[in-house]
Amino acid sequence: MTKAYLLEIGVEELPAKYIKNTLKQLKEKFDFVLKNERLNYEEIKVYATPRRLTTIITGLAEGQEDLVEEVKGPSKRISFDDEGNPTKALLGFMRGQNIQLEDISFKEFKGEEYVYARVLKKGQSTAEILSRKVPEIIRSLNFPKSMKWGGKNLRFARPIRWIVSILDDRVVDFQLEAIPVSNISKGHRFLGSKRIEIENVDSYLEVMKANFVIVDQEERKDLIKFGAERLAKEKGGKALVDENLLEEVTNLVEYPTPLIGRIKDEYLELPKDVVITPMKEHLRYFPVVDDKDRLLPYFITIRNGNDEYLDIVTKGNEKVLGARLEDAKFFYEEDISKPLEDYVEQLKGIIFQEKLGTMYDKTIRIQKLSEKIGSYLEIGEETGKNLERASYLAKADLVTKMVTEFTELQGRMGMEYANVSGENEIVSLAIFEQYLPRFSGDQLPTTTAGAILSIADKLDTIVGLFAINIHPTGSQDPFGLRRSALGIINIILDKKLNISLNELIDFALYIYTDEMGLAFDYNKVKAEINSFFMGRIKSMFEDMAIRYDIIDAVLSTDIDDIYDMKIRAEKVNEWLSKDDLLDVLLAFNRVATLAVKTDSSEVMRDLMSQEEIELYDAYNNIEEKVLSLIEKKEYDKALDTFASLKEPIDNFLDNVMVMVDDEIIRKNRLGLLRKIYDTMILVCDLSKIVSK
Repeated sequence: MTKAYLLEIGVEELPAKYIKNTLKQLKEKFDFVLKNERLNYEEIKVYATPRRLTTIITGLAEGQEDLVEEVKGPSKRISFDDEGNPTKALLGFMRGQNIQLEDISFKEFKGEEYVYARVLKKGQSTAEILSRKVPEIIRSLNFPKSMKWGGKNLRFARPIRWIVSILDDRVVDFQLEAIPVSNISKGHRFLGSKRIEIENVDSYLEVMKANFVIVDQEERKDLIKFGAERLAKEKGGKALVDENLLEEVTNLVEYPTPLIGRIKDEYLELPKDVVITPMKEHLRYFPVVDDKDRLLPYFITIRNGNDEYLDIVTKGNEKVLGARLEDAKFFYEEDISKPLEDYVEQLKGIIFQEKLGTMYDKTIRIQKLSEKIGSYLEIGEETGKNLERASYLAKADLVTKMVTEFTELQGRMGMEYANVSGENEIVSLAIFEQYLPRFSGDQLPTTTAGAILSIADKLDTIVGLFAINIHPTGSQDPFGLRRSALGIINIILDKKLNISLNELIDFALYIYTDEMGLAFDYNKVKAEINSFFMGRIKSMFEDMAIRYDIIDAVLSTDIDDIYDMKIRAEKVNEWLSKDDLLDVLLAFNRVATLAVKTDSSEVMRDLMSQEEIELYDAYNNIEEKVLSLIEKKEYDKALDTFASLKEPIDNFLDNVMVMVDDEIIRKNRLGLLRKIYDTMILVCDLSKIVSK
């Protein structure tokens, strides 16, 4: 007969952002403990509200099965004295295993006989295991920030006030810093009972719901989402239910009740983002829009309680939002009282980084870097002018009142203020696009000016911080450099830009040395940045389901054009899906093994044997075609052509001794192989491919 276990950790209100990871930890830790303790179960479910972390385990075995283990003891040689009596070593082993002399046997281990015993280990009951292990699980939970309280040694996200621990209908007691462990829970802070007796695990969820606590976060999420959509539909609109905001709001309430409030018409004259940002980021409200995505004069918020006195609660929320939007209106009107370019000089008062200067300094750097990248890519004159203007205005909105108050609007307000100031559409859009992509899966710049400006801004940050020895370590990346590098790579791939990574890095490093006179070990820093980017490229290719050995083969070449690397990796990946390439790969591995023994590819035909001439002529017959296919980026076809050398390569290596004593002959033979290898490496290093 199986059992069910309930653990509820009652706490002061948890930060909403802590909950998702904590539930993941709870599930993983219980799974690990139960498996490690040989305790079978059917399912682990984890739930959370702001005031409780709950685990329910069903299908639990009543206890461990008895286990018979074969235990190795001391060697036979030291287990008995000269008279055949047990020594202290054997007696200690027998005592530790609670066995008698007749229970032992002997087996050979590494050429010597040892004492062995079959020992019966009685299984513990489920209650005993839980009583011992649950406190360890609670103590092991990690949070971004933890605290101590009331003189306790335990560290937790918030003070633990009660613990419910029940196996079926009986309390599983344990000691944890004198925190009460029982079957007594608490309901909603204002609407529920302060003392709820949980009679059994099966009744828990319904008993809590009766006390205005919906424990299942997915149920709360559905109530919020569908309730918001219903209220918006009643007003002829739709609710903008952002998934991240929905999850946060779900974790802020125990008993959600959606309500709809009104926005004064005068605030709808403000730019859409100016209205939405305070609603979402500061007040956790859901905006309402029409079928053309235009903002309607309504907002939806979620009350942590029932539907009593909703009119009073609604008016309170309208008043709070009104105050926020009045501030936003004031900031906006103040900001547009002068053109965006007038704010640029004020950037001299904002420090970007102590050793890297002000935001004005950064503006000048990204202006120069954008110009260099644009020139490299041979962009048109009009695009160049737009890029120059956008890069000059890129950071100006950082000193406006609106962005100072609502930092989330950086870039967006720059775009808005550029429009109001009469800048053209491309310049305005590029100012916003410099921050794209902001997160994984985010939109990418649509304009060439925006793409180059985004690359320049991110690259300037990466290069500058590496130059002063600030770079990601382990899981620590406070400046988001990994995200910035991935953003650059994604933009290059999306725009299909053929640009040298080494030259990009050089452009940025030269600006730091020329503009700021920054002192650093140039070659060392450049190598570190290059390696950093290669690590991101490798991870991205792995996510594209490209084989690891193909990635190594492509990244082992001197090619540093990111877009070209992607094409190569995909083409080689496709080429290697053929079934008959094993012998071809073996042939080129043989070539690579010998070719790396020389740096010279010079050869003299009159020194060659018949087998060498056959290989030399075969190579000369395909060289031009291979190089032409490589230039057209038809790398799979280049490899197909190259594969025709398999037979003359095998014939040469099977019949000709390469490493002969005669130095001239040896160099000539190695030079021939080097010539073949140097052309092969123009596609990828086939010697890195693992034969399958």
